[in-house]
Amino acid sequence: MIEILSPSELPRARAVGALVARILQAMKGRATAGTNLLEIDRWTREMIVEAGAVSCYVDYAPSFGEGPFGHYICTSVNDAVLHGKPHDYRLADGDLLTLDLAVSLDGVVADSAITFVVGGRGSQEDLDLIDATQRALAAGIAAARPGARIGDLSYAIGEVLTDAGYPINLEFGGHGVGSTMHQDPHISNDGRPGRGYTLRPGLLLALEPWIMADTDELVTDADGWTLRSVTGARTAHSEHTILITEDGAEILTLAE
Repeated sequence: MIEILSPSELPRARAVGALVARILQAMKGRATAGTNLLEIDRWTREMIVEAGAVSCYVDYAPSFGEGPFGHYICTSVNDAVLHGKPHDYRLADGDLLTLDLAVSLDGVVADSAITFVVGGRGSQEDLDLIDATQRALAAGIAAARPGARIGDLSYAIGEVLTDAGYPINLEFGGHGVGSTMHQDPHISNDGRPGRGYTLRPGLLLALEPWIMADTDELVTDADGWTLRSVTGARTAHSEHTILITEDGAEILTLAE
């Protein structure tokens, strides 16, 4: 299913995007050495409930996960890159943490992810990983405009990641959003330009380049959800929800 939002729905899309960005920045500020991942999950729940919003994760039970996710935010640490299930772990300085959040507010969903170094002092390898995903995300957004094809966005993302020397996994990527979290079209993190669905004003897309330092292979944790690099290599993930406008793309999950 591909949804196109009407002009009357756009204020709700902007509101939920701002909420997701606000929660992620609040959790980033609280993610210091000694913070438990379960505390981050609890604080996220509190902010979602206070805003009158609904978690997209708690009851989410897709084919690639083991039962309902049961938590409010994904917390992926170090070699974990996607779907990190919060558990009893206290962060340490130097941990590479990805927070991924999707929320529904007044019937519209926004989805975003950030990766950062706990304590702020990461290795050059970690900083390069984060930088590559952020630059790839920016390239994908720059390619998004009415009349462009999904393949144009995938190509722009993949070109940055490939030039930076990182392997690219095509199993998981970006996607449409709207009244639900995961919709068509799928947006691979590499592809051929001029292919795929043609973008139209009112379309919401979540673009999410993610990489592992030395592999494109994933392994699933015993929790049935958390995806890690098969080599134990460090990882990074950057994601924004964007709105296709008449003349380009508007980032809805940009931090203030």
